[in-house]
Amino acid sequence: MSDQPALAPLTWAVTTGEAGMTNQAIGLAEAIGLPVVAKVIHVPKPWRWLPTHWAAPLGIKALCGPGSDAFTPPWPEVLVTSGRRSGALSIALRRASGGRTLTVHIQNPLVPFENFDLVIAPEHDGVAAANVVQSLGALHKITPTKLAEAAERFRARFAALPRPLVAVLVGGTSGAYRLEAEDTRRLARQLADLVAARGVGLVVTPSRRTGAANAAILRETLEPLGALVWDGVSDNPYFAMLALADVLLVTEESVSMVSEACFSGKPVYTIALQGGSKRFKRFHALMRDRGYARPFTGTLEPWTPPAPLDETARCAAIVRTLLARRREALGLTP
Repeated sequence: MSDQPALAPLTWAVTTGEAGMTNQAIGLAEAIGLPVVAKVIHVPKPWRWLPTHWAAPLGIKALCGPGSDAFTPPWPEVLVTSGRRSGALSIALRRASGGRTLTVHIQNPLVPFENFDLVIAPEHDGVAAANVVQSLGALHKITPTKLAEAAERFRARFAALPRPLVAVLVGGTSGAYRLEAEDTRRLARQLADLVAARGVGLVVTPSRRTGAANAAILRETLEPLGALVWDGVSDNPYFAMLALADVLLVTEESVSMVSEACFSGKPVYTIALQGGSKRFKRFHALMRDRGYARPFTGTLEPWTPPAPLDETARCAAIVRTLLARRREALGLTP
């Protein structure tokens, strides 16, 4: 092993730049506890279309297209990748490090799992192997500390809103779902009815997927009722909503938003949209069966989830155990 480049006590979090993939990779990397370096790789044509275990033997340089960050020794002790294309870099770096870097891939890599030391795949994907850990929902980078900090920043702003405080996380059209104007009007009417019947406070955050027209419907209907609807420009109250709300409503197209809402430990309701898929149906069925979420039908019921859902911390603990074993095998000190 003496001819191998030294390992650095770091975790590299590598993705191809998509927000959802980056959120999961950095979240897990931070939870592992080593210093984190986030990197982006852009796999060039034609390798981006090939199965990653075909492209990886070309080596790291061949996989780094224009705009990619540098990937040079010393190699990190841990590499976290998320998304199929970043898997090629994981396999190539594992070889370059002589198998010493611990490689962790988030989501189904769609290649043989033995190419990685650990694969963390959503339970609703139904993949299983000796080195696969199934997560309930998506990993993320939210922590109790981040929620507490956000709560302090927005506490005064939310103080005038009535209780119970209902936070509404609105996504939008995605690959599997559609958010049409009629869906938004229905949701706005349901929320208005809650204000009239229960006197609830409302804080609503649209996302980029919501679209300007749908966001305008929410704003025009709910702001006259005293609701706080994020304008898309000022500081996003998203984390503060998770921390300070009594109940959370989340549109069903986002596994990440539902998972993050369930991290809060509050009752979570999923808002139906048009569309869906078998994969999403499995996910929502799991969340219902485990007691973390219920469908939103326009009413709120008193209930308590089993506990805050923290799959990121659970998976990070597994990685730390594997890292300790790797260090022992290599004769490295922590």
